[in-house]
Amino acid sequence: MTKNIPLSIPCVQGNEWKYIKECLDTGWVSSVGSFVNRFEDQLAEYVGTEHAVAMVNGTAAIHIALMLAGIQPEDEVIVPALTFVSPVNCVKYIGAHPVFMDVEPDYWQIDTAKLADFLEKECAWKSGKLYNKHTERRVTGIIPVDLLGHPSDIDTILELAKKYGLKVIEDATESLGAEYKGAEVGSQAPVACFSFNGNKIITTGGGGMLVTNNAEFAEKARYLSQQAKDDPIEYIHNEIGYNYRLTNIQAAMGCAQLEQLDSYVGKKREIASFYTEHLKDVPGVRCPEEAIWARSTFWLYTILIDEKKYGMSSRELLKKLQEEKIQTRPLWHPLHKLKPFKNEFAYFPDTAEHLCCEALSIPCSVSLDAVSMHRIATSIKKFAAEA
Repeated sequence: MTKNIPLSIPCVQGNEWKYIKECLDTGWVSSVGSFVNRFEDQLAEYVGTEHAVAMVNGTAAIHIALMLAGIQPEDEVIVPALTFVSPVNCVKYIGAHPVFMDVEPDYWQIDTAKLADFLEKECAWKSGKLYNKHTERRVTGIIPVDLLGHPSDIDTILELAKKYGLKVIEDATESLGAEYKGAEVGSQAPVACFSFNGNKIITTGGGGMLVTNNAEFAEKARYLSQQAKDDPIEYIHNEIGYNYRLTNIQAAMGCAQLEQLDSYVGKKREIASFYTEHLKDVPGVRCPEEAIWARSTFWLYTILIDEKKYGMSSRELLKKLQEEKIQTRPLWHPLHKLKPFKNEFAYFPDTAEHLCCEALSIPCSVSLDAVSMHRIATSIKKFAAEA
């Protein structure tokens, strides 16, 4: 029988069993243990930051990062209009408001040209603070999201942030192992966040990490994520804390996965090269591009389907591939169109809306074999020819 080809699943082939068994054998299974420290140290070394603080997931890391940045209730934080909902939920957690910024059409990262226009033309300084002219709320932060394994143009973002007094929290949850101008993603922003969800390039089942070169940020992040204990013996808590700790078992798996990260990135890029070569001449199919200054991990290999040229829409192709037992999925709905955020300010998110209609992510697990890749590419070509 024809086997199912999933979109993106974990690859467990290293020391995961050995390290997790050590946790079970020694009884260090909860949020304290040697693997937590080891995972933090090794990830910080890989990324190139001084500090890393393990969290229960990437969302928790972003939430804490916004608090470290000093974002206040009723402030505004700029986020891409096209991304997973997590960073926007975090903005709302602290009582702030998102400003939805469009993504650019080439690499689908936050559009720095539109960002500059918004800050220059749609904002005004009052008493040394930047305000959105439309909402009259203070603009204090920006969350660039490194979408689908490709880095944002972080240099330009940091320059604009410095000029306009914005705090930058880099959401690198989809892009561990990617590079921006030769530097690891997450190494240049004041604080960055990673995710180790089951479909990410490495996984701890669920988990995240906050990285920074700021020692005070790291200390505060650890404090807040561990219930803000001021006296662990007498249980004194002088601030509201959060139970955002990663377990030793999860960290053990993370250490084993991190040992294989470079080979995983290599395999992802091999898969991307295969698809690009085999699909580049299919009418109506556009393959993802990589900036000259970037090394993408191609976390989810995502194609664009031009309905008129291909002969069917991306959603119709999704159903056709599903019948062939090939799992695909569209990108996220533009966030400004979702019910919880429909009243928030959006700045000309035309590209985000276009990508939502045309984009389709196709299978790209690290364990994907050549036979499956050929089957996927052949099916996409076949449906184009039939249409």
